[in-house]
Amino acid sequence: MKKLVLFLASAVLVASACNGPVSPQDRLTANDQKINELIAQMTLEEKVNMLHSKTNMSSAGVERLGIADMNYADGPFGIREEGQPHSFQSAGWTLDSATYFPTGSALAATWSEELAYKYGTGMGKEARLRGKDVILGPAVNIQRLPVGGRTYEYLSEDPILSAALSLQYTLGVQDKGTAVCIKHFAVNNQETNRGSVDAQLDERTLREIYLKPFERAIIEGGAMSVMPAYNKVNGDYCSENEHLLNEILRGEWGFKGFTVSDWGGTHSTMGAMLHGLNVQMTGSNYLGQPVIDSIATGALTEDLVDEKVRQILRVRMAIEAVPADVANTVQTSQPESQQIALEVARKSIVLLKNMGLLPIAKDVKKIAVIGQNAVLKTQSGGMGAGVKALYEVTPLEGICKRAAELGIEVKYAPGYKTIAFRWGPAPANLDPLEARSNDEPADPALVAEAVALAKEADLVLFFGGTNKSIETEGSDRKNIDLPCGQNELVKALFEANPELVSVLVSGGPTDLRELEPVSPAIVQAWWNGTEGGTALAEVLFGDIVPSGKLPFTFPKKLEDSPAYAMGNFPDPNGAGGDLFSLMFRPDVLKMTPEERQKFLDSLPKPVSKYTERFYVGYRWFDTKEIEPMYPFGYGLSYVYFEYGPITAKVEKETVKISFTLHNDGEYDADEVAQLYVSRPESKVEWPVKELKAFRRVTLNAGETKTVTMEIPLKDLRYWNEGTNAWDLEHGKLQLLLGGSSDDIRETAEVTI
Repeated sequence: MKKLVLFLASAVLVASACNGPVSPQDRLTANDQKINELIAQMTLEEKVNMLHSKTNMSSAGVERLGIADMNYADGPFGIREEGQPHSFQSAGWTLDSATYFPTGSALAATWSEELAYKYGTGMGKEARLRGKDVILGPAVNIQRLPVGGRTYEYLSEDPILSAALSLQYTLGVQDKGTAVCIKHFAVNNQETNRGSVDAQLDERTLREIYLKPFERAIIEGGAMSVMPAYNKVNGDYCSENEHLLNEILRGEWGFKGFTVSDWGGTHSTMGAMLHGLNVQMTGSNYLGQPVIDSIATGALTEDLVDEKVRQILRVRMAIEAVPADVANTVQTSQPESQQIALEVARKSIVLLKNMGLLPIAKDVKKIAVIGQNAVLKTQSGGMGAGVKALYEVTPLEGICKRAAELGIEVKYAPGYKTIAFRWGPAPANLDPLEARSNDEPADPALVAEAVALAKEADLVLFFGGTNKSIETEGSDRKNIDLPCGQNELVKALFEANPELVSVLVSGGPTDLRELEPVSPAIVQAWWNGTEGGTALAEVLFGDIVPSGKLPFTFPKKLEDSPAYAMGNFPDPNGAGGDLFSLMFRPDVLKMTPEERQKFLDSLPKPVSKYTERFYVGYRWFDTKEIEPMYPFGYGLSYVYFEYGPITAKVEKETVKISFTLHNDGEYDADEVAQLYVSRPESKVEWPVKELKAFRRVTLNAGETKTVTMEIPLKDLRYWNEGTNAWDLEHGKLQLLLGGSSDDIRETAEVTI
């Protein structure tokens, strides 16, 4: 295999010397001659056997020809524990405990391309230790709905931020010898009816918003595999969508790798074979014997099978297979990856409000920590991706450790009940700290205990938010309200002791209209990985300065957000159950194959109309002049940053700007400078402003730096539906520089 890798590298160098620069995707074709020789030696049955699953997390190679199986690792934020061959049930191993990295929204809150790359390297290294060839991630769909069940997995409501982080994550993973499987392609923005919903949108919105993160990771990052989404787009399932998979992905973007369906996301033999799918996961009912039968009748050709196998083998030969006696011989979680997780967590924490309570004052001697989210672990729970973490530092553990070093007493009370995810009905006798529903009111006894503790403390740290049972794959939240009486509790705590800091632990936004007036300080702490509690304590005690920025808008109320305001969500016909859960949890749900198929046939056939078009997130709020609770890009610091005037020019194919940034404080700190553009004289319809560049800058206390930023002209284009092509509008362009979408400090103007 080492000889194969050397051959691939030398072939790329030769091609580059003869034909000029080779694109990241074209590198995959360097071994095509060898691949063609292998395909010529394969039987039809061996080739078709590569087009579907072998086990729950692998697809087959050809042993007699030395072609290894393709092994998949679930989880965009940590290498999932080893499962049994044909189910998601744990195999019961010990060395498969992995590093739990902060989830997608936390990574996005760093606004750091450097950390996204490091994150990818950590994931790639740990996948290799487990003998995995492909990571099922990154998950990069745009966060269209505040209630989205997978908001925590995804990155941002903005395509430029998502694309930049997707690219670096991809490069980091693949530089360590593991392939990414970027997902879910495309327009997978809701979990409600995800197995049958038809996302209907215009081509301009599709291109400018929803495809951007995929496009950059594939063209610039060389992403080797792609996972089509469960849903339909404009009438066709993503796993057999000619426009997405053949015309755009392979045609326009030059993708040379392979596509693998989401688990249970294949819907036909002919559709999948003719319209761009390579591998069915899981099962062989579509891309197994029916393919052979279709070739026999002339409906399909063996040449088509050969091409699909060729695309799979390109990745197989680019990724060195890990021998079985080498894989899983050391602990998956490694110190270097744990350090990366800590770095990401530190930079992700967002300070939403601070009336002088943070950092925690030196004269504080007693702290009351209230709320179950201070002790709940977030590595797993709900349905879908999770990590069997080697360890996870909870917020309470992090606070207690740092407080002990400072001689501060910490006491804890749960304060409220919480929700646990269940496949079936809740038992008659619940755990005393478990609620039956999100809207169960506050428990008087728990509130009284918490209030008594708060009255004795110098400072109260209230931990609220959601958990992995509330925000979960397979379903969207009904609302973004704080659950289980948290609002009632925090009001009682504030009345007992106004020295109160609220810490929100969640993957997505929450409704803060009741909490904000009774919280002199508010921190968004995310699901922040294996060292999340450590990082949070460092921020609260002032060891480091908060520097995260919101990757999506916090609306004042859910109805302000675009899909709700336009009546596009929720579907008035309701939800019909989840395809994945009923296809792949028969061990729990006790459904026969016939019952599952009957369920699939009965799924509703809803349509989700994207009539808000490209007015997603802050684009909507800014253009419609709707004030959010906290805007996109927002995040406070313990210092103040001064922005100097912009110097701007158009040079070649780029808009270049420079400005000075000054840290006017007593702490070393990071600022994320954000550059938006506006086109007030345009004849083309645009949002009032759009993010086009950003940069995280580290400044020592009192330091001033000159910062440069660039906008490629290609990122200023729009999709012209008249010509069905990208177009650049000429004229005046306003440059808006600041610390968030509504904190514009400096402006300039250039002419394109």
